[in-house]
Amino acid sequence: MDRGDMEPGGAQPIVVRVPVEPVEAAMEADAVDAVKRAGNLLVRGPLFGVAAQSAGDGRRWRVVIAMTSGCPQQARDSLNSLLWFRAKDEAKDRQERRALLAAVARLESERVDNLEIAGTRYRVVRAEEYAVAGPEGMEEPRPTDPEPLLPDWSRNTKGPEVDDGLVLDPDAPVTPTQALERLALRGLAYTGRRFPDDVRADAQRALDSHDVLLLPAAFTVVERSAGGWEPVSGPHATPHDARTSLDFALTWAWPRMRGLIPYDADPETDARTWTDGGGKPTEELAAYVAASDTLRAGRVNRLEVQGTVYQIARTRRLLRWGSDGPESPRPSDVNTQDPMRIHLELDEDGHVLPAD
Repeated sequence: MDRGDMEPGGAQPIVVRVPVEPVEAAMEADAVDAVKRAGNLLVRGPLFGVAAQSAGDGRRWRVVIAMTSGCPQQARDSLNSLLWFRAKDEAKDRQERRALLAAVARLESERVDNLEIAGTRYRVVRAEEYAVAGPEGMEEPRPTDPEPLLPDWSRNTKGPEVDDGLVLDPDAPVTPTQALERLALRGLAYTGRRFPDDVRADAQRALDSHDVLLLPAAFTVVERSAGGWEPVSGPHATPHDARTSLDFALTWAWPRMRGLIPYDADPETDARTWTDGGGKPTEELAAYVAASDTLRAGRVNRLEVQGTVYQIARTRRLLRWGSDGPESPRPSDVNTQDPMRIHLELDEDGHVLPAD
């Protein structure tokens, strides 16, 4: 990837506000410190979600499916489910239900990225995921990133969802560091010869027609490999959510995947409670428990387990914004699956029809 040095034709004015509230001022200071430590810009590739716009929203769009899907069709399938359940549980009358089910039918057979239903526009939206890496590795969570006062490690506890309630507003004022980041990333494009011609052509067109809008930071568990850092889980809304996903992997998922705990064991059984028959955990499970104990001891962002280094990485996303709102998938974006029927049919009264 290359930052480039051209300003795209779709560039829009940026309204900058000076932070006056103490917490926001501290977050701005954290951002300045992060810029000083920054090294390379690492771009992973596109992510996809769904945004909606209704009458009265102006230029704003609301995120209704988090921008975390790895391919456009996954986002379309999520929209399919969203509309199906609205038809089943929320439609006010048959007319609204018919409109929702007509959209579901299209999503079952077409790669459609824009729909309008009862005055609301739905769009599959494309974002770009990136991170910053310095001499010591990928950027870790900042001191002012959201953390719970009392960490809860229970597997039954759900934290906030990524992009929950997020409104995309190109006219919203931003802080000075956010403005600088937007300006620095306006020319970000796929330019290397390792990228196919159609990918590079699509990226250039996006530069010419769209500006940049930044999304909230997310947090991903990564592991160090010979080629750099590879994602393990995520993205998550908070650093603690990323840590709990790593804790779950250490104590529940990986022991089962590696044959240390039988797959048919009680779902409540984990590395802390499974024994070798003599009342003690096995040696391999003890290593996982020790790593989990270290992770739970505080706001740990880097952990070595059996020779592998895991890190909580602070990842970022940007989307392109044009005259008609957020960018849709590009022709060169890859779909890993085809449209298909996901749910059973509904009748006009919202009743589920038998499969036959």
